[in-house]
Amino acid sequence: MTVHHLEATRETTADVFDPRHPPVLTVDPGDTIVVDSLDASGHLARQTTPGEVRPKLFADPRGHALTGPIAVRGARRGDMLALRLVDLRVGEWGWTVAGAAETPITRRLGLGAGAPSWLLWELDAERGVATESRGFSRSIAPFLGVMGVAPSAPGEHSTIPPRPESGGNIDCRELVAGSTLFLPVSVPGALLYLGDGHAAQGDGEVGGTAIECPMRTEAVVDIARDRPLRTIHAETPTGRITFGFSADLDEAMGDALDAMVEWMCVLLDVPKPTALALASTVVDLRVTQVANRTWGVHAVLPDGVLTGAV
Repeated sequence: MTVHHLEATRETTADVFDPRHPPVLTVDPGDTIVVDSLDASGHLARQTTPGEVRPKLFADPRGHALTGPIAVRGARRGDMLALRLVDLRVGEWGWTVAGAAETPITRRLGLGAGAPSWLLWELDAERGVATESRGFSRSIAPFLGVMGVAPSAPGEHSTIPPRPESGGNIDCRELVAGSTLFLPVSVPGALLYLGDGHAAQGDGEVGGTAIECPMRTEAVVDIARDRPLRTIHAETPTGRITFGFSADLDEAMGDALDAMVEWMCVLLDVPKPTALALASTVVDLRVTQVANRTWGVHAVLPDGVLTGAV
């Protein structure tokens, strides 16, 4: 199969999803893509002090700086796009900011829309360490915040809220190298966008940003037509994951759980009540993110936790 390299330039970067975008690259199923992406804000030069204003690709960005779209030949509405993440390599620096805008969280914490707090990180991909300018450090665990395909509805679509029908700003820290994400295809060719590199993040992304950074992603793209679910789901090095996205937390939780129970029915060959009873003993529900105007919840079925058909 062919290996394709795609750099992040003005011609290959978008800040909205749009089914009318012409593909910047077209690949065959099973091909490997090596994709560079800028940080979420599209910085063209690194910050030298926390929060420093530096040139950006988009003077007035409407959303994340995403590389794409990438078309996959033969992908059609009703298919699932399989994105197998082979390697995720962070750039040399990253940033985090909290309190930059008034949100329910900042109001709850009594912060309002005060002066934002910025963190500036040095990233060492070889050592796997992120070091903040004040001296704090932590291990890195790279993943892409945004992996999505074009929605079917015409026009431009914000990159900020994740969508059940097309993915996008999922912000799930479990989707590390070795994972395969399955996305429903809504338009011919799928039109895949990648970006919003995160060197590390906690579940919830509670401050609104992670360690935002440039990323080089190596992945294999394929078409899957025999999946047990028609909704967004993933297989990771540690387990199976289903997702729910909604402005209502209960609805997001219910969608993630419903999909996981449906998957367990197939895996274990049991009726839905039995799958739910088993899920109550082994499935973890996690708040994926609270930062994107839409709640994200993911359900996790860890590998090996239940003996039998799993």
